[in-house]
Amino acid sequence: MRDLRRDGIPHGNLPLELDAFVGRAPELAELARALDTGRLVTVTGTGGVGKSRLAARVAARRSPRHGVWRVELAPVRDEEFVDYAVVEALGLVDHTTRLPRETLLAHLAERELLLVLDGVEHVVEACASLTAELLGRAPGLRVLAVGRRPLDVPGERVVPLAPLRPEEAVELLAVRAGQRLAGAGYGDDALGEDREEVRELCLRLDGIPLAIELAAGRLGALSPRQMLQRLDDRFRILTGGDRTALPRHRTLRTAIGWSHELCTPAERLLWARLSVFTGSFDLEAAEYVCSGDGLPADEVLDVLSALLAQSVLTREETAAGVRYRMLDTVRAYGGDWLEATGDASRVRRRHRDWYVGLATWCELEWFSPRQREVAARVDAELPNLRGALEHSLTEPDEAHLGQYLAGALWFHWVGCGRLSEGRRWLEQAVRLDAEGTAGEQSRLKALWVLGYVAVLQGDTAHALAALQECRREAERSANPTAVAYAEHRTGCLALVTDDMPRAETLLRSALHRYREIGELNSNVLMGQVELAMARAFQGDLPDAVRLCEDVRRVCEDHGERWARGYALYVLAYAAWYDGEPVRARELLADCLRGAHRFRDQLGSVLAVELLALVTVAEGDAAEAAVLQGGAARMWPSVGLPLFGSAHYNAPHELCEAAAREQLGDERYEECVRHGAGLGRREVVTRALRRPGPPVPLPAPRGAGTGAGARTAKPAASPTRKGGETAG
Repeated sequence: MRDLRRDGIPHGNLPLELDAFVGRAPELAELARALDTGRLVTVTGTGGVGKSRLAARVAARRSPRHGVWRVELAPVRDEEFVDYAVVEALGLVDHTTRLPRETLLAHLAERELLLVLDGVEHVVEACASLTAELLGRAPGLRVLAVGRRPLDVPGERVVPLAPLRPEEAVELLAVRAGQRLAGAGYGDDALGEDREEVRELCLRLDGIPLAIELAAGRLGALSPRQMLQRLDDRFRILTGGDRTALPRHRTLRTAIGWSHELCTPAERLLWARLSVFTGSFDLEAAEYVCSGDGLPADEVLDVLSALLAQSVLTREETAAGVRYRMLDTVRAYGGDWLEATGDASRVRRRHRDWYVGLATWCELEWFSPRQREVAARVDAELPNLRGALEHSLTEPDEAHLGQYLAGALWFHWVGCGRLSEGRRWLEQAVRLDAEGTAGEQSRLKALWVLGYVAVLQGDTAHALAALQECRREAERSANPTAVAYAEHRTGCLALVTDDMPRAETLLRSALHRYREIGELNSNVLMGQVELAMARAFQGDLPDAVRLCEDVRRVCEDHGERWARGYALYVLAYAAWYDGEPVRARELLADCLRGAHRFRDQLGSVLAVELLALVTVAEGDAAEAAVLQGGAARMWPSVGLPLFGSAHYNAPHELCEAAAREQLGDERYEECVRHGAGLGRREVVTRALRRPGPPVPLPAPRGAGTGAGARTAKPAASPTRKGGETAG
């Protein structure tokens, strides 16, 4: 991806161009002029005409203050998820009960950026609604939409894109052929006797770039003359059924259909079966989902490689490893063929089974040294996991699988910044009735996970209702695991609502139940950290330290990083409390780096707040105030009114008092305003800077290392963990 940076801070996510851009000079200029004078521009045209490539080319030449951000909408099947897709592309995660649109409006209100919405045609109503509202309330925003139809929003400027001109089409074929066949010489200076056939081939393909790309992939096996001969046959077969369709649509379908017919039977079969994937996929998934009935698993790699060579698939490097992707138009064509084979239901079930299995593996491996790998894997697989959830939750006999899948992904909803989406799936899951023991167990898990998510969002009423139902049904069915989790999360609820004695009682009981059933994972360790917070809030900081040191040891033994970060936070507070700012900073830096990698917003903001307190203790009051301003910008996304609680507010108040005393009110407020204008990545970067030599400062009122200082309270409960980061 294109990583536009200013001062080391990413300002965009445009993909890098991997192939040479050919032609389109007048269209590039027209689109650039439209963006100069209009805030909403839509590039329209038939599928495969090159709309996305043109838009990306022009967008890459723009330099708004806060960057250029592309949202790929092709994997979005439900219009309800358009807002979520934009939130995710911008790197935003909101753990409040706010709708994602409210999150977008808050984020974009003061920013200057270009938003590229790519592939709007199948979700045009949602895109139109979102775009109109964003443009109306974010004056620094410009939107470049790409689709087969306009959004029909007031003020929209439409730039229709026609096929390539003949000379450009020939050039594109020559360039792509040269890339695939070094020395093939399909340029004008080396066409030789094939010059006229190449021109005719480009004309017959109507200059549509996708069709030409597919043709270039065949030049190694067929001459232009041979392709023309085969193209004639396929035109008649594939355009005779619907003469009312637009000529360009018939031509594109012909181009894809022609490429399809040139494939071997095994290649056509794999093409059809791969159409069940949404977004990208890896080789192992393709081997499992697509094998059988004419395609052995050990042959999938060779057949997939053949499709890759023919540009039916593209290959991409990701944090989760090598993955493959099918263009949306090509996938839709394969989907039609899959339905025609009568094998669609079986393949979709295999797709669901694979992703249920993947979620099971990821949940287990979350408590291991592969925790970060798991986070990256689920990020990459999220479109397919959504597809599996949708399939399971809409099939009457598969509700228990949907409930199981929604619950098994708890670590992703909670630990990786997707509380809002997780809650949507969980609420849908618990409304269903699933028969049998498996169904009962799956629904109980979905209930306690739903309660956990609602706790973290600050939705006390819904959290309590879900957890009470889970506890009641678990006791009725004698399910000790579900009882333990329901009790644990009810203890979390007591903790965040300042009922410390009840929180301690429930958390101790839940931990005892976990030991009895042999349960040990990140949830259990978080329960111990939460108990430590309850002890600290009641004045026993040494016991809190003991509990968190134990969590730290277990985490290090198992390679666990997420729960460890919250233990480090408590230990860092204790270090500061005991007058050890250097140790406190080391612990907090470790905590903040981990939370940031996991997209954990609450973990990040808690660490920044405490780092501000450490920074003022080191003698840099101005930087401490800047960090407080940055934290203030992050807090609204967490979802809970932490600053209304005496337990959570102490570090902020102590830091503010010391900084105001040293800077004066006017200078302090100026530094806070500067920090509030920073992005989350910028705040995290500043917080992690190495400080100068510590400067001893008088302890603010209510803090210290003596007995009187024991009244100071730790900043926040790890149970209030969010999943949002600096994007």
